[in-house]
Amino acid sequence: MTRTPAWSGVAFSDGTDGDLRNDIGARSLFSARLGLPSRWATVHQVHGSGVLQVSRPGEAGDADGLWTTTSGLPVAVFTADCFGVVLHAESAVGVAHAGWRGVRAGVVSNVIAAMTASGHYPQRAAMGPGIRPCCFEVGPEVAGEFGGFVTETSWGTTSVDLAAALRAQLGDIEQWDAAVCTLHEDGSFSHRRDQTPARMAAVGWLP
Repeated sequence: MTRTPAWSGVAFSDGTDGDLRNDIGARSLFSARLGLPSRWATVHQVHGSGVLQVSRPGEAGDADGLWTTTSGLPVAVFTADCFGVVLHAESAVGVAHAGWRGVRAGVVSNVIAAMTASGHYPQRAAMGPGIRPCCFEVGPEVAGEFGGFVTETSWGTTSVDLAAALRAQLGDIEQWDAAVCTLHEDGSFSHRRDQTPARMAAVGWLP
């Protein structure tokens, strides 16, 4: 079931919507339900912090964040345990792909900075499904990167709360959270659980 916050211009798919990274037919059906073009602006995700401004559909290059001022152009990232975060300003929209490497590198902060530098100040942010601290077991090398966001899994091993780290990067921006753990909750693709190549989508657009 597609998840959306109370405002328009953002949607998060789940496994019932199909593999929106690789299945063009599933992406077209998903777009049609939202009244969107079936061609989206995307990036080649590299688990980093790079951000690109886009104005047309298609893959724009290596990055993990993208944003646009083009009305009606969907911008999207694809996830299967990482978080998709959509940021809305009055006349711009951005989206970020944030796994633990991207969170550590500040990809969401970089999208905010890129939009703000061009005079577009994000007012709202929506965070999609992702692996939650209940299930995100990590070793000391990862835990050591996250300071106050270290916690425990539901079975008592070391974990990191990536959602809390993202909320800290979002600061005072109004926030909405899908509050779904991709690893243990039904209906989500999880690479850590299944090594699946399938991906869900976080999509933002200017209505």
